[in-house]
Amino acid sequence: MTETSINTPPHNSATDRSGEPPRAKSLAPLRQLLGFLWPHQGRLIAAATALVFTAGAQLTLGYGVKILIDEGFAGADASGLYKAVTFMLVIGIAMAIGAMTRFYLVSWLGERVSADLRSAVFNNLVHMQPSYFESNHSGEIMSRLTTDTTLLQTLIGSSVSLAVRNALTLTGALTLMVITNLKLSLVILIAVPVTLLPILIFGRRVRKLSNKSQQTIAEVGSHAGEIFQSIKVVQSFNREIAEKTAFGRDVEQAFVVARSRVFQRALLTGFAIFLLMGGMVGMMWSGGVDVIEGRMTGGELGAFVFYAIMVGTAFATLSEVWGDLQRAAGAAERLMELLDETSEIPDTGTQTPASNTALAFKGVHFAYPSRPTHPALSDFTLEIAHGESVALVGPSGAGKSTVFELMLRFYDPIAGAIRFGGADLREMSLDRWRQKIALVPQQPTLFSGDIFYNIAYGATEPTQAAVEAAAQMAHAHEFIQTLPEGYQSHLGAQGVRLSGGQRQRIALARAILSDPELLLLDEATSALDTESEWHVQQALTDIIQERTTIIIAHRLSTVINADRIVVMDEGRVIDSGPHDELMTSCELYQRLARLQFQTEQAS
Repeated sequence: MTETSINTPPHNSATDRSGEPPRAKSLAPLRQLLGFLWPHQGRLIAAATALVFTAGAQLTLGYGVKILIDEGFAGADASGLYKAVTFMLVIGIAMAIGAMTRFYLVSWLGERVSADLRSAVFNNLVHMQPSYFESNHSGEIMSRLTTDTTLLQTLIGSSVSLAVRNALTLTGALTLMVITNLKLSLVILIAVPVTLLPILIFGRRVRKLSNKSQQTIAEVGSHAGEIFQSIKVVQSFNREIAEKTAFGRDVEQAFVVARSRVFQRALLTGFAIFLLMGGMVGMMWSGGVDVIEGRMTGGELGAFVFYAIMVGTAFATLSEVWGDLQRAAGAAERLMELLDETSEIPDTGTQTPASNTALAFKGVHFAYPSRPTHPALSDFTLEIAHGESVALVGPSGAGKSTVFELMLRFYDPIAGAIRFGGADLREMSLDRWRQKIALVPQQPTLFSGDIFYNIAYGATEPTQAAVEAAAQMAHAHEFIQTLPEGYQSHLGAQGVRLSGGQRQRIALARAILSDPELLLLDEATSALDTESEWHVQQALTDIIQERTTIIIAHRLSTVINADRIVVMDEGRVIDSGPHDELMTSCELYQRLARLQFQTEQAS
């Protein structure tokens, strides 16, 4: 539309420059995911059972190591070895079956919950008032629908399973370590915090540098995307060399940050391996002495080493999963914010709109939320009879487009009422009311589907014949027939493969097919060349018959033949009547006409 409200900044931008959600301070937001998991409780219980079974089988391998060493390697014959190998083979088969079952079930749950979340968020947002998308950037919303739901899919389908399995493994392995050898267990429990301290220090540095690296890479991508989208401007001003220099600086900065991250990661890896091997050597020395002196068997030492490795692996995995849980909690919090959003335009009306009746604005007052002290409409009163064609004219900012926005209930009046057949629009079902209206905007919106899809967008189960009939009325059928695939020709993003006049006629055909009782035309021909305007005007002459038509126009020559011209200024009706009458009675209309005709003569 020609008049829009000033955009306000997002009320809650929770995305950093890398596009990654912030880490949550607690895991409480993840509890809200239970509502999406509970409908699949059968699979959830089965997955938990498989997980516990697999963890138990893995812990049993330690006993298999003991049998292998004490009875297999040290036995007098091969029977002990056969027993150990058979035992471990059975455990391996059990682990394989359990892991396969667990992986399938938790992955299924992750994908299912992610899909349900995407649908739930989209289904909620599609009913939000348009002003919501003015103050909340679509890029951030899309990030939540894709990146955040993918994070939660990974959490449910992998991270939670890993966390629970490794928590069980850690608990079980620690218990078995204590049972196997209390002294070595105490040594391990005391040594672990000491060895973990430098790892935690370097790990924190690596995480900070990783976040910074992601941010710099995101800035590089953003810079490149902006340049490529505006390549004509860049080249027309000969800015290629300057942009290459600026982009090179961004790339180098990203490399410097990445180099620091790699160096810290290398130090972390070196310290981790050194401390791990040092701990293993110390444990093997102490345990070896106990074996030599007969205080434990070789099998018990082998089992203890196995359990110690399991403890270390489980602990390392849990530390990584903790970061995933924090990020996922942040993602869940952002998604739940979208699910909790409610439209400011309540759809509580139950009345069915009347047919073939008058539309009336009664003392309507409205100001956009971003400009509450600057009314867009003030005591606006206007009645339009059924079948009447009314043109709204006036200077920019007079409130013409606001009339359309209130009619479509993108906003509701602050005071006064809009009535159709005597009933307030707020008392009617929103869907049924909008079914009576078709809007042809100044810049028509086309989707990336084919022509048939775009014309049939507002219709229910349209036929090929109906679509072609609408296109013929809109004077679009002829050019559609010249396209390689006719009505199945794809238009590209925003209908980029069509000219402005062709796009406008497709939008008109869409409006015709929906068979509206009220037709809203917002500067439908202002941006067209002479030939395209002629085609569109011919189409309009046909389709406005027996419909209530409201036209916003700056070019007065396009609305001279309207039943009535309403002159607006500062949100009020100044005068109304036919063109000839207004040329003698309305000073503002005379000025608009004089300026326009002077401009047309000068051009």
